[in-house]
Formats: sequence, C-alpha cells, structure tokens
Amino acid sequence: MSDEARVILDGVDRYRVMEPMFESVRVVLAYRGESCSPAYVQGISGAAFRIGGICPCAPTCACAMSTQDLLATFGYEIEHLPLCEEGMDPAQEVQHVIARVKDQIRAGHPAIAWNAFTTAEWDVVCGFDDERRQFLGRGSYAGLDGYATADQGRMATGGAIAPALGAILVGGKTGPYDARRAELAALREAVAHAHSTENVDKLGGEGWVMLYGLACYDRWIRDFEASPPRLPTMGDRYCFGVNRSTHHAAAGFLGELAGRHGAAKVPLERAAEHFVAEAGALHEGAELLFPGWQLPKEADREVNARVAVLLRTARDHYAHGIDQVEAALMQLNQEG
Repeated sequence: MSDEARVILDGVDRYRVMEPMFESVRVVLAYRGESCSPAYVQGISGAAFRIGGICPCAPTCACAMSTQDLLATFGYEIEHLPLCEEGMDPAQEVQHVIARVKDQIRAGHPAIAWNAFTTAEWDVVCGFDDERRQFLGRGSYAGLDGYATADQGRMATGGAIAPALGAILVGGKTGPYDARRAELAALREAVAHAHSTENVDKLGGEGWVMLYGLACYDRWIRDFEASPPRLPTMGDRYCFGVNRSTHHAAAGFLGELAGRHGAAKVPLERAAEHFVAEAGALHEGAELLFPGWQLPKEADREVNARVAVLLRTARDHYAHGIDQVEAALMQLNQEG
C-alpha cells in the first residue's frame, strides 16, 4: 500500500544474524537482488571473527571496517547523512535526514539508519507513515516478524549512549566486486585480529582498556574466574548475544570458501568446525548466565565458574579455528 504520506516496501528480509553493523547491508542489497548469504557478509566484513571489549560498545566499535567500507567493497555508491558532525544540532538536522530517507523509500530502495528501531545499531528503514510520524523496518532484534515501527525522529535520540550517526543511502553500482581479493583480505584480518596485542601493555595500569582477539578472551575468562565472583553486566550479555551469532556465521563463510577454493578446502572445513564449536560454547554460556535473557541480580560463584569453563572452551576453539584459517591462507597464497 502506498501514497505520498505512506509508503511501505514489501518483502524486505529480516535480520538473520544478531549483529549491529553489517547485516543491514546484506538486507538492503538482498532487496536489490544481490545473493550474498548472511554468513558471507559477516565474513567479508570481518564481524564473523571479531571479539573485543568485553564491553557494551565492543560489537559496534571493534570492527574491521565501517558499514560504508563494506558497501564500497561490494561496489556500491553511498551517501552518509550524519547527525553528529561538529556544529550540528541533531534535533534540527534530523528533519533533513528523515526527508532524504523517505525519498529513498519512494524510489523503491530501503535505507540504513542508526538507532531507528534498536539502540545504537544500524537498522533498515523500508517504510514510513507520516500520519503516525513513524518509520517501519528491521533491526537485529526488532522487526523479526512484521516490520518494527518507531518515531521518525528516533535517529536523533540516544546521544548519551553513542553518537547520532544518521543514515546511509545506498546508490547505484559503481564497479565490480572482487571476491577473491575481499575474501583473502578478510581471512588475513581475522588472523591479525586474533593475535592483536593492542593495549595489552596497559593492563594493570589506571583505568580499563579495550582488548581484542585472544587477549580479550583471556581477560574475559579471568573475569569469570575471579573471587569474589563478578556480577555479569549488560556488556557481557550483549557480547555473548552478538558473538555467538557472528562466530556461528564464520563457519558458514568458511564453508562457502571451502567449496570454491579447493587447495584450501581441508583447513577451511576444519576451521569451520571449530567456529561452530566456539559458537556453541558461547550460546551455552549465554543461556546459563542470562536465563530469559534477564540480567542476574547477584553474582553466583558456581555459575561464574561454569561460564569460565565454557569461555575457555570457546577461546580454545577460536584459537584452533584461527590456526586453520592461517593454514588455509598459506595454501591460497601458493595457489596464486
């Protein structure tokens, strides 16, 4: 149903991965006819292999690339409409962004908008209703059945949590997608990220520091082994939720590559098996810590100890998976 004040694009896919930065790209491009799987997009973006923090912002600020970078990698023109640049008043600028998003939808294309339906994530807007002043669309945990609805001005809110990033409009195709180059870059970045030593030298100093890869896993394990037991936080819950989903996607991505790169088939398939096991351990830990997805009200020594064991299992599978990715890269480099 559509008229000037109400336009809704039918058939826009839901999010298939609980992930805040890149699944939006897959949803928008799928509506344009692109056939990349959710797992493939998570792999190319790097999200399938990332772990940072542990903190509530890690899934959005510990990325290998930006959302715009991913769109450019796939060969699409983009226009970013920010709300948070110096001198901008989001409450005033948002009306311009709303108008541009609606123009995009009238042209038959979903738009990507920050904080439209979820909290501080990139969502997909695929409709609007001016009578109710609402956008309609999808998010990582919103609009999974029917479209989510929210006030059109919601993009300008939530500044206390994260900057108001505005919207991204996806234009036409600007060039071909170089699959091999992007796939090799993603695998190399996965290995480098896993072995990152960034901020490790600052441990023990004043204040908390962000860690990445295996170093992040190791501190996460220590946190749950600590005595007295630590109360799990929103950051733990969010990272469990995102990482169990994205790292499960890693297996699908590696499986797709194994089917196309025969020289590296064996290590890629072995890596996929480890990432499935890692995601399974993370899932089990999440369900143990957050039954009903609620935050616990008090620390439980026994539960924390069991979670620490599961995290160590996840960490070891992640490490072995990365080792196999590295072995696959050696084969792919020889293949030329």
